[in-house]
Amino acid sequence: MRRTVLSVLLLVSAAVVGADVPTNVKKERQRAEKLPPCKACTVLVNSFREGMKRTERSKHEGGDAAWEEERLGSYKTSELRLIEIQERLCQDVGRGEDQCHQLAEDYESRIEEWWKQHQNDHPDLHRWLCVDEAQVCCPDGFFGPTCEPCPSCFGNGKCKGNGTRKGNGKCSCDEGYDGENCDRCGPEHYEAFRDSEKLLCAKCHKACAAGGCTGAGPNACRVCRTGWVMDSQRGGCTDIDECVTAANTCTKQQFCVNNEGSFSCLDCDKSCDECDGDGPDMCKKCAENFELRDGLCTDTSSEKRNQYVTFTRYITYAGLCIATCIVLQSSTWLAALVGLAVAVYISVSEYWLTTNPQSSAGGLGAPSPKILDEILQQ
Repeated sequence: MRRTVLSVLLLVSAAVVGADVPTNVKKERQRAEKLPPCKACTVLVNSFREGMKRTERSKHEGGDAAWEEERLGSYKTSELRLIEIQERLCQDVGRGEDQCHQLAEDYESRIEEWWKQHQNDHPDLHRWLCVDEAQVCCPDGFFGPTCEPCPSCFGNGKCKGNGTRKGNGKCSCDEGYDGENCDRCGPEHYEAFRDSEKLLCAKCHKACAAGGCTGAGPNACRVCRTGWVMDSQRGGCTDIDECVTAANTCTKQQFCVNNEGSFSCLDCDKSCDECDGDGPDMCKKCAENFELRDGLCTDTSSEKRNQYVTFTRYITYAGLCIATCIVLQSSTWLAALVGLAVAVYISVSEYWLTTNPQSSAGGLGAPSPKILDEILQQ
């Protein structure tokens, strides 16, 4: 028994450990990931800034606080605060944490120099450390080893290598824009606005194929997509109504609905075997148990059931009357009681069916005590 319990515990432990392995491996890979020089420096600076936010309201705790205030000034620029920041530096980093710790050691003296001497005249640590001192980044809007200015890309793209010492400075255009300086509209886009400094491109109408368009709407298309046809007189693309052509593939239990550039097949009403649209008034042919009346396919199954129920009810009444007659031959008194009971039963049933006609579709049903009281009081 002990061996069995021990085996189960070992299996459960192995399963739990096994489930944690992928997560731990992923975290270790993220920690060990190597980031580009500028990105790594930026991550370090961001972690340092988070430490500054975390300690901006802290006070001296322990030690000779008065001596600290006198020798190093306020806590805001004190060495004590710097130590508190460095103690948790890079702990909030996911990707590249190991590299961040290594970089913190390599740049420790420079960070201390900035903290003690340059905070006031160079408040931007990233600019001072990553751009000016370590020279692994460029200011925003510059690229390459010598931090050359990025092209404007007409405001519709990004400079490759922007903010780093890498890249070629060429424009990477946003969707819908093209050209070396992103100064042209891309495929399937048209020029909506242009001046000397700005270009705005908009997407062509969905009717337009790869040939593009000259403006907004389907009338500006150069080439039409499938489901559209070029209008030889007015120009542009016109939607093909597949519902009036042989192009739709709807079954006889479905009807066609035309959409822009396509069509849909929707199911007919349950009363229809074939139809031209939605609803029982759009049937071309009625389904089984339905009959065309006044332009509508009407359910006849309930009527047939009512006829069957009525026939069965009258047979039951006849059987009760025959039974009463048979009893009469042996006992007049007993026959009178049975006849009275049969009369009450028939009266109550007919009253119930007359005042509640819907119940006849589901059978006779049992009258409620309230209705019985009303009948007996009459």
